[in-house]
Amino acid sequence: MLIKTIQTDALTTRIYDSRAAMGEAAGRAAADAIRHVIAEKGQANVIFAAAPSQNETLAALLKEDIDWGRVHAFHMDEYVGLGIDDRASFARYLYDHVFAHAPFASVHYIPAKESAEEGCRAYTSLLKECPPDVVLMGIGENGHIAFNDPPVADFKDRACIKAVALDNVCRMQQVHDGCFPTIDDVPTHALTLTVPTLMSAKHLICTVPAATKADAVQAMLCGPYGEVCPATALRTHASAVMLLDPDSASKVL
Repeated sequence: MLIKTIQTDALTTRIYDSRAAMGEAAGRAAADAIRHVIAEKGQANVIFAAAPSQNETLAALLKEDIDWGRVHAFHMDEYVGLGIDDRASFARYLYDHVFAHAPFASVHYIPAKESAEEGCRAYTSLLKECPPDVVLMGIGENGHIAFNDPPVADFKDRACIKAVALDNVCRMQQVHDGCFPTIDDVPTHALTLTVPTLMSAKHLICTVPAATKADAVQAMLCGPYGEVCPATALRTHASAVMLLDPDSASKVL
């Protein structure tokens, strides 16, 4: 059940009474956006985030009536050196949670096993041919979007995708999420879509559960706009919605 709506600049935030209700609502919002784009242009290019925060959203999305044969799927970020054969990769998460369960028109993984320069060049070419329409995303404990941590985020970035060093807050989040046993096991570098690439999509659906994100949500909605909290970029997007559960919303209720 929806318990509160907050408007922050252009961004609408909806708070639900449970993580399950948040996920169901996010799945419906994503499906509505995808169907709208398909009706408008015949196909949809959709960027997917890979994280436990997306579990409920993706499960709900897969239950929706969508013409998946008109959906081209893209991948938001990936650790340098990892790919779909690596259990800890974001490619593998997306395959297991969504890509293996619907007949997409195409699925495009970031080629992070190649050199960073080659991987960025290849994915940049692909994104220029297939500009994103819908982004399903979350935010990090440090306010990152994709792997645009505060030290490397650039709201005016001229790149479509870039190689970045991950800060320790971001790397520790991967431990909190259960993806790695210790911070020493977390890769130090990744390829990430940039902030302008994410913001270029017509629809942004941002799903943010859990108490570990409460500080980031507060900074995003109540703090200053800028790269110190990369997620504040969503406050300027004309068609962005953020969905929270009571834990992630605890400091803005």
